[in-house]
Amino acid sequence: MFSRREMLRTTGLAVAGLAAGPHRLAAGNWSAQDYTSQRPPGDQRRFVSEAVEAAIDTVKRHIADPELAWLFENCYPNTLDTTVRFTRHEGRPDTFVITGDIPAMWLRDSTAQVWPYLPLAGSDAELQALLAGVVNRQTRCIRIDPYANAFNDGPSGSHWEADLTDMKPELHERKWEIDSLCYPVRLAHGYWKTTGDGSVLDDEWREAARLIVRTFREQQRKEGPGPYKFQRVTAVAYDTVPLGGYGNPTRPVGLVHSIFRPSDDACVYPFLIPSNLFAVTALDHLKEIFSQEIGAVSFAAECDELAREVEAAIREHAIIRHSEHGEVYAYEVDGFGNALLMDDANVPSLLALPYLGAVSVSDPVYSATRRLVLSPDNPYFFRGTAAEGIGGPHVGLDMIWPLGIIVRALTSQDRDEILHCLRMLKATHAGTGFMHESFHKDDPARYTRSWFAWANTLFGELILSLHREQPELLSAPL
Repeated sequence: MFSRREMLRTTGLAVAGLAAGPHRLAAGNWSAQDYTSQRPPGDQRRFVSEAVEAAIDTVKRHIADPELAWLFENCYPNTLDTTVRFTRHEGRPDTFVITGDIPAMWLRDSTAQVWPYLPLAGSDAELQALLAGVVNRQTRCIRIDPYANAFNDGPSGSHWEADLTDMKPELHERKWEIDSLCYPVRLAHGYWKTTGDGSVLDDEWREAARLIVRTFREQQRKEGPGPYKFQRVTAVAYDTVPLGGYGNPTRPVGLVHSIFRPSDDACVYPFLIPSNLFAVTALDHLKEIFSQEIGAVSFAAECDELAREVEAAIREHAIIRHSEHGEVYAYEVDGFGNALLMDDANVPSLLALPYLGAVSVSDPVYSATRRLVLSPDNPYFFRGTAAEGIGGPHVGLDMIWPLGIIVRALTSQDRDEILHCLRMLKATHAGTGFMHESFHKDDPARYTRSWFAWANTLFGELILSLHREQPELLSAPL
């Protein structure tokens, strides 16, 4: 059965209140004083972590605004409550993580969904095992196909199996996105640094790491187009790829091609800059692991060499002078001098670069880029009567993504801006108690995806971050 998001992709229906469009909350279903927990009953939760439950209790006591506290209680544990399947495979932890209303595991989403639990792993052995299971499952997925973005829980096939690419029964979808390989590196590195447990960095993981680097080099396309191509029979332009499935022309300048964005939409220019910056960070993480934990000095040097090459190419080809904002990072370039100046709410985004550790929040190019993407000069920045924020082509114009508002707060150094983001998030959940994929800028009751665990857990990460670093922002009503 298709999810709402995939119905939109398949039918090409616009997000304008049509049957496959955003859900609209029925009038009279919500009382502003009704803060009953929206979590599943205890015996129906997929996984229960004592550390997570303790964190919820502690943080809630320090949130003065009851609605914000309620949102945190609902959202932060949503991944554990509803999306994980924790078992063992060949005696080792194994965790399959669905996105929510799509019953498949994205390498990107699965990392992002469990990332906010990582700081608690040291005080909860079962939670640590669950996180190790995600690393182990991602390793198996990458070894099946490093070009795939989403996987089934076994070789069950997919309704996308007719796509014109090298599909396998284990794949849900095969859209090549750089970040699909960066996120598993982020999780493995973060897990290792947090827990000190190197057991997940076994021979299979090392093979997957080498596949990641090989795939990045293949997609520099210095010696031809490489092995990956993709086309789909569809009326939705961003769901297929031009020129035989290889994408629009590029000049090989050292950047890595990403045929799709983290939204799963096709790139216009295949050098996607937020993802290339994320790749530099991932390669640096691999260098650290292979030099310090594994002792493979030559491969660590190879990772460093590639990272510095991509970094230099970004400086040369991806920093554009904008007439209003000065030097900024482009969203996409092609190596011929053409550039796309915009941002998309999905992460990695230009806005999210400091959150991912890809640039410093004080980097002057990032600061100028931030001003651009949070202004009408970004064609996907929308301001309405309900909120303002970044969206993207995926669900159409005038639809703001909570992911973008949350990331804006996570990367802000301005107290008033953070409070502004919290107020918008509080005002736009449409009485559901959860974050959504997107909502209409003038009417939050028009939204897409009522069950989108990434946005929920990221909201929880924001509240935890504020509780740790700026508790005074939570200690007074919004």
